[in-house]
Amino acid sequence: MSAEGSLTARLLDDADQAPLDPFDLFAEWFAEARASEPNDPHAMAIATVDGDGLPDVRMVLLNAWDRRGFVFFTNFESAKGHELLAHPKAAFVMHWKSLRRQFRVRGPVEIVDAAEADAYFHSRARGSQIASSASEQSRPLRSRQELMERVEKLTARLDGQEVPRPSHWSGFRVVPTQMEFWKDGEFRLHDRFQFTLDAIGDWRRQRLNP
Repeated sequence: MSAEGSLTARLLDDADQAPLDPFDLFAEWFAEARASEPNDPHAMAIATVDGDGLPDVRMVLLNAWDRRGFVFFTNFESAKGHELLAHPKAAFVMHWKSLRRQFRVRGPVEIVDAAEADAYFHSRARGSQIASSASEQSRPLRSRQELMERVEKLTARLDGQEVPRPSHWSGFRVVPTQMEFWKDGEFRLHDRFQFTLDAIGDWRRQRLNP
């Protein structure tokens, strides 16, 4: 598929007002990003708010997605975990520099079920599983040596055993109510298209000024 694939070409054609599924369009863009980005095409900056309403943002990895939403996994005792459990709404952006495109999502957040969390946890490298168990994410750490000692102790204790998924480690699914596709244009005349979920569950798209 060319850089301007069939769905992208339809999107950019102002005369084409036929329905266009944003999930299909994302699949096309994501496939192109995976082919062209030199590192972490699934990286996304996810924004939350704390108890004072102050925004917080950090990079995470998109670990799974389907028509239910976009999933990432984390330690629920981390800052983002606490914030999302208290205020289950989020926004994220994925920026693909090689394609000069970005993709934005906003919506409520839900916790993935235990089976989904277990399956992803055990698909990871064993070292990553142990690190997820040993790290008290976002909490003060006196030294790196302290962390490495916890990793070594846990590695020795679990030798020959399956690493259990910690109860505080699971996934969040961002359920989109709004998605925006942005494509760079000459002289900052970018192409922006916003998809909004209406009351009956249909996606409505609107071109936006750059």
